[in-house]
Amino acid sequence: MSHLSAQASGGDRVRPDPGSPLRRVLIVDDHPLFSQGLAGLMTQASLATSVDLADSVDQAAALLAGPNDVDLVLLDVSLQGETGLMLLPRIIAREPPVPVVVISSSEDETTVRAARAAGARGFLPKSAGRTALVSMFRAISRGAEYFPGRPQPAAQVQALTPRQMEVLSLLAQGFPNKRICQSLNLTEHTVKTHLKAIFAHLGVHNRTECVSQARQMGWL
Repeated sequence: MSHLSAQASGGDRVRPDPGSPLRRVLIVDDHPLFSQGLAGLMTQASLATSVDLADSVDQAAALLAGPNDVDLVLLDVSLQGETGLMLLPRIIAREPPVPVVVISSSEDETTVRAARAAGARGFLPKSAGRTALVSMFRAISRGAEYFPGRPQPAAQVQALTPRQMEVLSLLAQGFPNKRICQSLNLTEHTVKTHLKAIFAHLGVHNRTECVSQARQMGWL
């Protein structure tokens, strides 16, 4: 188990404001070069103040059982022959629960669905770049989920109507429903209908996830 720190942290646990560094992150991965590189990137990018590394389920569980609070766990699905997802129930059972984002070299839908079904708050492929890492941290810090959408066929990308694209654009600018109504000269019922259709098409459940998913797909 090792530890990296950009600066000392202390005091009671407080959820960081969106955009501010998470106070303490635990990376559970049995590939030292990857975990150390990821930890260095997080501290350099001011995404985390303090980073701990564990290379097994037992080591991670021991660290989580200690007095130090962890704001986020990045968990590999395969750890020295163990299934990393075995750790998820232990983390979720904590009070307050710690958000877990699964990291994996496998990017297939089965792995992503298994992570989500086990209670993970997000999924980050190991092939992801700095932009995706930052997007994930921002989503988790504001209490959202992060499950990147897979590239969509061109036919699906065009499934939104021009009006729905206008609604999506205003939504991304932070407009509430009433302002969208005024800007597009639509009734509130019509705007809600468009939003429901957009959410369904993107497979999301709220406005934050909608905007994040649309940006990842290159729609915004």
